[in-house]
Amino acid sequence: MTHPEGQLAERQLANAIRALAMDAVQAANSGHPGMPMGMADVATVLYSDYLKFDPTDPKWADRDRFVLSAGHGSMLAYATLHLAGYARPTLGDIRNFRQLNSPCAGHPENFELEGVETTTGPLGQGLATAVGMAIAERHLNALYGDDLVDHRTWVIAGDGCLMEGINHEAIGLAGHLGLGRLTVLWDDNRITIDGSTDLSTSEDIAARYAATGWHVESCDGHDPADIRRAIDAALADPRPSLVACRTIIGFGAPNKQGTSATHGAPLGADEIAAARKELGWTAEPFVIPDDIAAAWAAFGEKGKKLHAQWNERLASSEKKSDFETRLRGKIVPGDAFKAYLDGLVAEPPTVATRKASENTLSALTADIASLIGGSADLTGSNNTKTSFTKPLTKNDYSGRYIYYGIREFGMAAAMNGMALHGGVTPYGGTFLVFADYCRAAIRLSALQKQRVIYVMTHDSIGLGEDGPTHQPVEHLQSLRAMPNLLVMRPADAVETAECWALALAQTDRPSLLALTRQNLPPLRHDVTENLCAKGGYRLRGASAARKVVLVATGSEVSLALEIADRLEAEGHGADVVSMVSTELFDEQDAAYQADILPADALIVSIEAGTTFGWERYTGRDGLRFGIDSFGASAPIEDLFRHFGLTADAITPQILARLSH
Repeated sequence: MTHPEGQLAERQLANAIRALAMDAVQAANSGHPGMPMGMADVATVLYSDYLKFDPTDPKWADRDRFVLSAGHGSMLAYATLHLAGYARPTLGDIRNFRQLNSPCAGHPENFELEGVETTTGPLGQGLATAVGMAIAERHLNALYGDDLVDHRTWVIAGDGCLMEGINHEAIGLAGHLGLGRLTVLWDDNRITIDGSTDLSTSEDIAARYAATGWHVESCDGHDPADIRRAIDAALADPRPSLVACRTIIGFGAPNKQGTSATHGAPLGADEIAAARKELGWTAEPFVIPDDIAAAWAAFGEKGKKLHAQWNERLASSEKKSDFETRLRGKIVPGDAFKAYLDGLVAEPPTVATRKASENTLSALTADIASLIGGSADLTGSNNTKTSFTKPLTKNDYSGRYIYYGIREFGMAAAMNGMALHGGVTPYGGTFLVFADYCRAAIRLSALQKQRVIYVMTHDSIGLGEDGPTHQPVEHLQSLRAMPNLLVMRPADAVETAECWALALAQTDRPSLLALTRQNLPPLRHDVTENLCAKGGYRLRGASAARKVVLVATGSEVSLALEIADRLEAEGHGADVVSMVSTELFDEQDAAYQADILPADALIVSIEAGTTFGWERYTGRDGLRFGIDSFGASAPIEDLFRHFGLTADAITPQILARLSH
């Protein structure tokens, strides 16, 4: 095959990516060289002609977002960031690829390198997260115009990203919303870990994308001119675009290219030597020739000029102050929220906490323009829409409510993308039991320290007749086990409002509000201090000499108060503690924890969920009341009696323990 001189020069720029990928994986004796080598030509064209970025300011608000969804090929990201002039990774960082304390982790982590837009480990989530970024861009563009918000979202995805179920959810949402500034460059190498894709799939991927409202192109992923043609066609189309880039995995490795042998293992010294010869790459390992380094550096210079022009537009914009405030992301509930709290004291409502959440949101969305809500087809059940949040549609991106459809996982990933993009604060609803559908994205919210708010209703057997498939039992404790996720289960309207204030105040973690379907009585009548901020607090102290501390959450706090009344009538003093959030309680100092859970009292936990884990607070000698089986289909009152979560069932057991 012969190549024009210009194309051969571009091939050498791409070979810099290939060389760094080969060398880093070999040095680590671990990694995935095949994808970076296969997509090197596409990445070079993207950086040289299309991607808008300023390597001196990775957080520039109007930069293009580039997501490497096929995160196993992380050396593609590290190589391009280094070559394009970002401060990190340095060559030293790349030499230490996959080693402890190197920012060049096995998969790209956004908290390790500023130029990495999102953590992309589990396949498919990068692409789905990019959908959220594209939504945020269109929303902010509708508010601030092209002068301040005018960028694109690019994704490099592999066969695995397109096979994962979340891909179906994500592309359906993107097509429905007409996100034409989203372009997915598919590494169509037809190889997975097991071997040829023929082993596991025979679907027409292009037709699937087209059926969801996407524009589809294809190109030779090793021909820069054809790559440009396909990308230009994508940019000219108003729909989101998939560009199928036909590539050879491990391109340049003469004995292994095109096979799964290059996917997830070092090439080996002999094959690397043969690849260097095949590619005409004579530089030593981890050395980039000066002319190639200079050519790559020039790509970033264009972005610096665009950034300077943008700064001028921002400086002269009448929207400058508002725009910068939005990007800072600090949220302080305003007058409407304060008035709402005062109203809860003046007229305490008996209301489900899902309804209390809606009422709180009405005040918050009136005050806070950055809040964008949604629900996975449960708007009327999750109570996530307010009069201030009109729908966000392809005809009106200024809206603040997204109808996600039955796409829990896609919704959660999109919310991650919106939070990562900046300028918006996303919240979204579904049933708590369906946390299982979006758990992998919740985990990435927590891992990436993003302020995403999950509104999860129907939080126990209290949802009643829908039965065990819809009744969460293990979910609260399993979610509490997730690092850096703030789980809150409020007991009444005041606590619900306080939990919302706490969720909005978080800057480095997501929050999950577990809310009831059934009505709950008002328990708190004082809003001078956000007591939920302590995680667990003494809702009511003992009248008689304290012998028992009843620790309950959510709908079971009112039950604990009833039990406490009966114990007090028998002469046994009982504190009632509302344990809104075990995470927040664990963050309090030892003296506070010891005061709330004193060593000389019988500690009793009550929660309509698994008792697993409550021994952390009750001790082995305490009592734990809950549900250690699946639920059942019946009216609420019958279910609580059946599972022994009543004062009649619990009080005698506590009295029996006290009598010993």
